[in-house]
Amino acid sequence: MSDTDSFIDEVTEEVRRDRLFGLMKRYGWIAGLAVLLIVGGAAWNEWRKAQDRAEAEAFGDAIKSALELPERDARADALAAIEAPDAGGQAVVDLLTAAEFGTQNAQDAANRLLAVADRDGIEPVYRQLATLKAVALPDSGLSLDDRRARLDGLALSGGLVRLLAEEQLAMIDIETGDTAAAIDRLTQVAQDAQATAGLRRRVSQVIVALGGDLPEAGATGQLGNEG
Repeated sequence: MSDTDSFIDEVTEEVRRDRLFGLMKRYGWIAGLAVLLIVGGAAWNEWRKAQDRAEAEAFGDAIKSALELPERDARADALAAIEAPDAGGQAVVDLLTAAEFGTQNAQDAANRLLAVADRDGIEPVYRQLATLKAVALPDSGLSLDDRRARLDGLALSGGLVRLLAEEQLAMIDIETGDTAAAIDRLTQVAQDAQATAGLRRRVSQVIVALGGDLPEAGATGQLGNEG
């Protein structure tokens, strides 16, 4: 390589270096800003996680303290005063509050439960549980048609909720004097593969109390072992 070629290469490299420094001076702040945004975003995310964790712990402690009160009325009032962090937490508080009111003021408890059952923006499991609890309350003030309509809706869902709804519909059959329909419905629940051992035991006891015949042990797969 000649001295001329070497000189040209050095000049070219110097020009490239100058261009690079010029670009860094002009646009280097963008890279710096990107770094700051990344670091700041990570710090904000960690701070929010810590805040959410502290909020959840405080919410749990408030519920625990309320449930540890000796008097039912005091527990109900303490639960009702808790400020939930989100819609799901509020649903939990309302369910627990209704449980405390249930034995002394069934209508108020039912109203609280149905408010949860009809509420938008919460997990379906909360609405389903609230419905089941409301229709099962004695002296709730709910009409027979309302109770049956709500349970019919749950009976169309899947899993254990469907079976629990069928159990409550059987209770309505008994209430209206349709013993045969109740026995038939309870027998289907006892024979369902998704029924838990406790549910099978419970409906079997009602079947016997109504004068019905228990399903064959082989039909349920568990009745003969539940004792």
